[in-house]
Amino acid sequence: MKLRYLLIIASLLNIIFIVGCNGSNEKEQEQTKTNEPETEVTSKPAQEKSLLKQVAERPPMGWNSFDAYDSRINEQEFRATVEFMDKHLKQHGWEYAVIDYIWWNPAPGGYNTKDNFIRRYGHANVRLNEDGSLKYPEAATMDEYGRLLPAVNRFPSAAGGKGFKPLADWVHSKGLKFGIHLMRGMHRHAYFENTPIMGTDKTAQDIAKKDDHAAWLNNMFGIDHRKEGAQAYYDSIFKLYAEWGVDYIKADDMMGACWAPFYGYSGGEIEMMRKAIDNSGRPMVLSLSCGEAPISRAHHLEANSNMWRVSADFWDKWEALHRSFELLDKWSPFIGDHTWPDADMIPFGKLSLTGRPKGPERLSRFTVPEHYSLMTLFSIARSPLMIGADLLSTPMETIDTFFKNDAVIYVNQHSINNRQVVRHETDEGGYAVWIAEDPKNGDYFVGLFNIDNKPQTVTFEFHMEDIRGEYRVTDLWSGKAMGEAKFSFAQELPAHGAGLYRFSRVPGSSEDWVPPASQGTHNNQ
Repeated sequence: MKLRYLLIIASLLNIIFIVGCNGSNEKEQEQTKTNEPETEVTSKPAQEKSLLKQVAERPPMGWNSFDAYDSRINEQEFRATVEFMDKHLKQHGWEYAVIDYIWWNPAPGGYNTKDNFIRRYGHANVRLNEDGSLKYPEAATMDEYGRLLPAVNRFPSAAGGKGFKPLADWVHSKGLKFGIHLMRGMHRHAYFENTPIMGTDKTAQDIAKKDDHAAWLNNMFGIDHRKEGAQAYYDSIFKLYAEWGVDYIKADDMMGACWAPFYGYSGGEIEMMRKAIDNSGRPMVLSLSCGEAPISRAHHLEANSNMWRVSADFWDKWEALHRSFELLDKWSPFIGDHTWPDADMIPFGKLSLTGRPKGPERLSRFTVPEHYSLMTLFSIARSPLMIGADLLSTPMETIDTFFKNDAVIYVNQHSINNRQVVRHETDEGGYAVWIAEDPKNGDYFVGLFNIDNKPQTVTFEFHMEDIRGEYRVTDLWSGKAMGEAKFSFAQELPAHGAGLYRFSRVPGSSEDWVPPASQGTHNNQ
């Protein structure tokens, strides 16, 4: 009997010892876990507290310098564009004015001339010594911490270490918001100078991934998010942007390579940027480029950014617009809650001034019907709307028609439950139908698209969405009443053309089920 009791006591002691050890291990594991950087989907509490949730309540609308000016816009040109936005576009919701890439270089792309071709004309790569350092260090304007600053010859108000603050303050005085482009990582000149990281005992070479640079640009080295000091580096640059008064960050080389095949996804650096915005104390829109973004990372993108490029660089070619139908359909479940799949900039109007960045200087090659298709698709899919043209030389007819239609813009800014109803593809093209709803009154918005190479009639069958009753139809592009529709609505559209319509239910109209017109008998009837 005593032996039995002794065995029981020994077993209990063993259990207590094992539980104690496990508890200790769990504590150690938890401690280790808290010191690890986030590398996957950010936790729900972190998402809810993030300053990203204080901006981009609706898809951002604005203008970006890249499609017209490439990397070389200066302060005079930028101020003239902001003045134009203030006078013509602000009242229609266009509010962000964004300076695109390489604003720290006094003469980006200066050696890639037509007579001295190394990469495409005007490409902003820097010239390098054999060891990879800059042949001309003046190409990188930066402070003692390796933080890039505006080139003063291009942005005179930045003189005296003021950075973009005077320019941002001026933009804000116009009732608009200020944005800049950011390349992932640190400038390679900071790496070779081994600049200190603000607030730490670490230096650039402690955290940089040497030779990890964009497939299309050699200026920067990536940051290893696993290294101590990495987050502090991003905190330091976003602290600077907050001091300047920046409202919008377009962060580039974050995912994809701007063309297929897919190049890579910088999840660790995306998270460090999101944390750096939170740590800065200033809400800023975080827009990620380039694409195509991987759909497998959708939840991570939702947790750590406001908008992300679903397309490669988008230019004025029908093939690119045709591809957007598939991409925006795929990404439609992730529309909303301060997060917006981004179909890229709108290449209408005057593009590629003096032959930079892509192709000759020109007015958009999109046909007039393709203009309507793009704006209808981007609006009903709630893509951010960022104009890429030189506003100062774009015909006012283009601006008035496509950038000032408040009824169309309303769909982009306020509609809900946006989705593709059908897309039928043929060898020649086909057709597509999108639908969305007005949360104020339950009206429907319907987009009809002819993606064929010849004119055709495109029909929306109500039963596809179980819609019943009669509806008054208004053409949102023209503002004209189109009469009433019941069971279906059809319009003849030109090749690559589109229409966007508001459907308002006729009060008291019957909601009884009426079978659709027979398409012929089936073999089991």
